[in-house]
Amino acid sequence: MHVLPHRKRMEKKPIALGSQQNHFVDIDEVLPEEEEGDEERMIKTEEKAEKKQQLMSNKAKESRKPHHRSFNRQVSLETGFSVLNSEKKAKEYERKATLTRSGTSLGGANGIHGLEARKRDFSIFKTKSTLSKQNSLLPTRNKEKDHHHQLESQKSNGFSGNQDSVNESVPAGRYFDALRGPELDQVKDSEDILLPKDEKWPFLLRFPIGCYGICLGLSSQVVLWRALATSPATKFLHITPAINFGLWLLAVAVLTAVTFTYILKCIFYFEAVKREYFHPVRVNFFFAPWVVCMFLAIGVPPKLAPQGTLHPAIWCTFMGPYFLLELKIYGQWLSGGKRRLCKVANPSSHLSVVGNFVGAILASKVGWNEPAKFLWAVGFAHYLVVFVTLYQRLPTSEALPKELHPVYSMFIAAPSAASLAWENVYGEFDGLSRTCYFIALFLYVSLVVRINFFTGFRFSVAWWSYTFPMTTASVATIKYAEQVPCFISKGLALGLSFMSSTMVSVLFVSTLLHAFVWHTLFPNDLAIAITYKKRQGREKKPLKKAYDIKRWTKKALTINNNSVTENKDAAQE
Repeated sequence: MHVLPHRKRMEKKPIALGSQQNHFVDIDEVLPEEEEGDEERMIKTEEKAEKKQQLMSNKAKESRKPHHRSFNRQVSLETGFSVLNSEKKAKEYERKATLTRSGTSLGGANGIHGLEARKRDFSIFKTKSTLSKQNSLLPTRNKEKDHHHQLESQKSNGFSGNQDSVNESVPAGRYFDALRGPELDQVKDSEDILLPKDEKWPFLLRFPIGCYGICLGLSSQVVLWRALATSPATKFLHITPAINFGLWLLAVAVLTAVTFTYILKCIFYFEAVKREYFHPVRVNFFFAPWVVCMFLAIGVPPKLAPQGTLHPAIWCTFMGPYFLLELKIYGQWLSGGKRRLCKVANPSSHLSVVGNFVGAILASKVGWNEPAKFLWAVGFAHYLVVFVTLYQRLPTSEALPKELHPVYSMFIAAPSAASLAWENVYGEFDGLSRTCYFIALFLYVSLVVRINFFTGFRFSVAWWSYTFPMTTASVATIKYAEQVPCFISKGLALGLSFMSSTMVSVLFVSTLLHAFVWHTLFPNDLAIAITYKKRQGREKKPLKKAYDIKRWTKKALTINNNSVTENKDAAQE
């Protein structure tokens, strides 16, 4: 018989009973595909046999063990273990994320170098050009690929782009979570920032909007020394108007320098300006430039305005931007959301209210009494709301510290300015004007008797804004001394004026020393460099069902251990 070179398959046919010698054999060639199919079937058959053996052995073992729980209990127990394991995995993930953020793990050298390179990139706060914004909107495949690679590189380096985005508005609650202090200018130890702390930042990034506090302090002094030189209550002092003129020139020069510098910041680092605008405390300082301009218009020296009247265009120029910004901020307070008043209220919020009273005074100076009455009404209504919100110390008002701070002097500004505005609009220091003045005087005294608590705080440029409430209270006291001329009223006017002028002088000297001698006036502005953590909706509390499973699992484990111990004791007996 001829044997083929390939392997043959032999299939036996049934043999007839009568034929013992002759039988037929069918010899066919086995194809490769059929050979592979036979091998696969044999392997599957062997696997099924092994599984059956394991299953039988497991059942035999389980039959030997005593069953203390039903099948439903076993399933619930496994579910409880899964819940515990998921929580452990979540904690482990948080720990890894923390290590990744510090750059000490989960990325090795690449993660550290990537994070450090990102931190040294100050361009993230630079103004985005219109061309770059338009290019970023083009849906090209190359840009999609580049963006995809960039996201992958960020994830591999240990940080996410969503958390560190500077183009999106940072929620107000995020500032309260990441910052501390009454001015929200200090970063908590558990937080990370987008820029390096140990490296000196560019000057424009370190120049805050709070520098307008210097202008507020100097411009309010201009009004005070004009009142001291022209008021009948202080005529015996024979104060020359030259002091008022010199302070006016100094205030104008400082305002010009600060405004020019901040305009440069808006041009080159507009993203940093946006961060300051979304800051719950610093947003109030965007009202300061217009309040300063109105102070300078009210306290203009007699040499520059002999007749004492001003053109209405001055009031429109300074009050128009203030009123538009006021509509924006007050709308957020009223409409609710993340920036409603109970969430963002802090003593600096008085800056957004005082401008209404200052604008009412300037409106009466230009001869527009009706707009002056309108502004006074708006300012007084919102002052009451802000005052009550801060006085109650709501749990959401986290900006108020437990200890005293110069920020509390802001409580004096609004009632003092309200009394002056009412006197200028209606021409007399009547009952309502005196009521506002006495409220301011009481708050002033309540802070002065606790003067020891104001020591031990780090000097800041924003301290300047806390001097103008003292000056405003001094001017209101001079007006009161004109209506009630006596020794006590005149002595009180002189005492408060001396205190406010002394405070401004001390701050002026300290500012010069910090700026030109110690070079510490403008430290790194860490408040604008906090990371943006996008929250996906509200923080979800653990479901009651998951909590019950977890509690039952722990209880079941305890009962199981106790039953095993009892069985052992019974077996020993």
